[in-house]
Amino acid sequence: MFQGKWYDIPMSKTHSVVLGGGCFWCLEAFYQLLRGVVEVTPGYAGGTTANPTYEKVCSGIGNHAEVVKVDFDPEIISLTTILEFFWAVHDPTTLNRQGFDVGPEYRSLIYFNDDSDAETVSDSLKSAQILWPNPIVTEIRKLDIFYPAESYHKNFFQNNPQKAYCQVIINPKLAEIRKKYSKLLR
Repeated sequence: MFQGKWYDIPMSKTHSVVLGGGCFWCLEAFYQLLRGVVEVTPGYAGGTTANPTYEKVCSGIGNHAEVVKVDFDPEIISLTTILEFFWAVHDPTTLNRQGFDVGPEYRSLIYFNDDSDAETVSDSLKSAQILWPNPIVTEIRKLDIFYPAESYHKNFFQNNPQKAYCQVIINPKLAEIRKKYSKLLR
């Protein structure tokens, strides 16, 4: 198993997937905990306008979702494990909503980059549906384009742990994740 720092892993050895499941600040903080995740980049995807901004996405212009691009080392963590974690850290059965975050920008989605990932994603969906009493409404397809979010969104939780949203929303979820998934964490 890899013993160095995440930044020592050559990017050519990484694989990526784009995930949406509510606020990208939450997903970024969650995925940064996982061993084998090299980088998590908040951004926008799934909409119709080029170069979306946070203000436009929040106001519904262009129908983009808040997402994270998860770059990971497949020798340390598999796409299957990344997706198992995804299904567990948000409610994939609520359309355009995660907790108090409401709107299409908070929809559940998986956008894969490589056609060879389609079967893994499909199998993961089938396995996850068994765990949920209501139908999963997660949007799944090949990624068209990913737009990185503005720089102030990067490492939002790490840079702003005292902000109310981080204290009230992200911190309790992180505590639960640390307890439940300790074997997967750094």
